Amino acid sequence: LSFAGTTEAPHFDRMAFKAARIYVTLNSDGETANLKLAPDEQHFKCLLAPAAFSPVSNAWGRQGWTRIVLSELTVAALRDALALGYAHATTKASPRKKRG
Repeated sequence: LSFAGTTEAPHFDRMAFKAARIYVTLNSDGETANLKLAPDEQHFKCLLAPAAFSPVSNAWGRQGWTRIVLSELTVAALRDALALGYAHATTKASPRKKRG
C-alpha cells in the first residue's frame, strides 16, 4: 500500500492490490502472491531465483503473471519485484492500431 494510489480489495479467494490495474494478489494463507511482470522480466526472475519465482500455470503465466514465494525473498527483493508490477499497472498501455 506504500505505492501511490494503491488500494486493497478482495479478489476471489485472494486480496488484490491495484493502482490503475491489479498488479499483485496475495494468497489467503499469506505465503504466496501472484505478481504481474512482463514476460521477459518473469523469465529473468525465474532464472535468477527459481525458489522464489515461477510462472503461474496456464495462459496467465504466459502473459507474465508470476507466483512468488514470499519467504524466499528479502524485503528489498520483494519491494523491487512489486515496483516492477506497480510500474506496469500505472503505465498507460500504448494504443492499439485500428483494423480496417
